[in-house]
Amino acid sequence: MRYLIDNFALVALLFGEHLRLTAIALAIALAIALPAGVLAARVRWLRGPLLGVLGVIYTIPSLSLLVLLIPFMGIGLRPAIVALVAYAQLVLVRNIVVGLVGVDPAIVEAARGMGMSSWQRFSRVELPLALPLILAGVRLATLSIIGIGAVAFLVGAGGLGKLLFEGVTTSNPQKIVAGSVAVAALALIANGLLRLIERRASRAAGSSI
Repeated sequence: MRYLIDNFALVALLFGEHLRLTAIALAIALAIALPAGVLAARVRWLRGPLLGVLGVIYTIPSLSLLVLLIPFMGIGLRPAIVALVAYAQLVLVRNIVVGLVGVDPAIVEAARGMGMSSWQRFSRVELPLALPLILAGVRLATLSIIGIGAVAFLVGAGGLGKLLFEGVTTSNPQKIVAGSVAVAALALIANGLLRLIERRASRAAGSSI
């Protein structure tokens, strides 16, 4: 902990870089996963192949995927974001599909009987009821991005991985401890905030039924 205290400004800077990397990757991942998940929920035959492909991508070791991206994107933030977005897709899409498919058909039919359009049924009925499961997926994907993001330092994306890998290469356990504590703190903060949002969405969904 001595290194963390003595070099707090550096750790805070790397913490900010890691947070930025996580936020960018999560935002892009959601922008891709939401329409993909909605489409898979609507088109049944698409679910298996889509989730299968995303499952295969998820099993690729993070370092291997980053190395594969370097010839096409060079080093820096771009290959790291592409890799993190790819890894987040399985959890996000799966939870979106499960959430939407799990909405009671009787509720959707009642909304249709009230004269709601397809968009109104989705935005006012299906999405709010599926939101707790979707947010659970967002929370898990965020934690995954935070963890895998540490490896992104190796392709020049910055972040808290700098402390971890420099600690290993220089046999400096203080750096490893500082990096581990900072990554754990970021994960705990993100998990706590997203779990709070998730619980509020669950209460809202329960009161709307």
